[in-house]
Amino acid sequence: MNMNVVLLAVGDVAPNRENPHSMFQYVKDFLNHGDIGFCQLEANLSSRGTPLPQARLPMRVHPNNAEAIKDAGFHVVSFAGNHCLDWGQDALFDTIDVIKEQGLHIIGVGANIEEARRPAIIEKNGTRIAFLAYNSVLPMGYWAEEDRPGCAPIRAFTVYEPVEHDQPGTPCRIHTFTKKDDLQAMVDDIQNTRDKADIIVLSMHWGIHFVPAQIADYQREIAHTAIDCGVDMIIGHHPHILKGIEVYKGKVVMYSLGNFAIEQPGAFMTDLYNSRRHKEIETLNPEWDSHDDYPLPPETRNSFVAKCMISGGHISRVSLFPVYLTTRSEPEIMKVSDKQFENVVQYIEDITKSQGFGTKFLREGDEVVIKTD
Repeated sequence: MNMNVVLLAVGDVAPNRENPHSMFQYVKDFLNHGDIGFCQLEANLSSRGTPLPQARLPMRVHPNNAEAIKDAGFHVVSFAGNHCLDWGQDALFDTIDVIKEQGLHIIGVGANIEEARRPAIIEKNGTRIAFLAYNSVLPMGYWAEEDRPGCAPIRAFTVYEPVEHDQPGTPCRIHTFTKKDDLQAMVDDIQNTRDKADIIVLSMHWGIHFVPAQIADYQREIAHTAIDCGVDMIIGHHPHILKGIEVYKGKVVMYSLGNFAIEQPGAFMTDLYNSRRHKEIETLNPEWDSHDDYPLPPETRNSFVAKCMISGGHISRVSLFPVYLTTRSEPEIMKVSDKQFENVVQYIEDITKSQGFGTKFLREGDEVVIKTD
């Protein structure tokens, strides 16, 4: 009997169209061949609520998207992200409810901090896989507390150090570090989960959006602490572009799997591209052209499906299937014969090396294996 478990993981998901199933039309068959599918949900699934003042781009879509997410092949959905409370508490609870109604696990959010930190544990083929989710990209008040709904936070702080203290206006070094109480809460969650599961997967909404390659100090701090405490793999998302992949103590840290099946920003706000706040964000990436047919930086079309093979209660292999998004933001899995296959692989190799990671990638047909030894 084959007792292997195949986990397939992707980054950000948020269809917003009349037929949300069409968002996954090119990847549905592939994803449904896995035993467990994971994604990061970006938008509230609700018809209720009022945008909060601190929401830069309030994201809300019709609740019928929950059915499309299930049909696409997902079983575990993280909603620990910077849009979880965009439309208030009613929309947050609606999202949790409709995901659960589809028989899916939702992690990283809850009616209070205890619920938000609670893992989802799935037993498959005799193996117990636990999922924990946290968010470091936090508008004010989006984190859960003892008596308040929200997401599970790992807050981070920024310090700007002038390169030359006697030269006003010169560039600064940027240092980031985590809030120690939040980091310790994550450590406690991992340790409390260790005896209940064979494998622990950590989902992290974090990082510097749209800026190519760069990984913040606090991300490395979280990743290394989590693995030191018993996490077996880390799935990162939020930046809307791929980020490098690190192998730390034989464990894989995917700092960002990028966009997967998320609509263009203009689908969530009328006349967004002419707004001042959006034009400020566009300055983060020199390739941005909001007047193009694909109004995001071209590199946001690069993505991956991560495949994790679990054998005998251990992760035996982690690999990537290159994905390239259509101009309608629909993911397509590339074959080695496709022009974009090598472009996507070369991109992840380059940005990984730029961050000082020595990770090696081995091409095996349509699959790219991450060397962990």
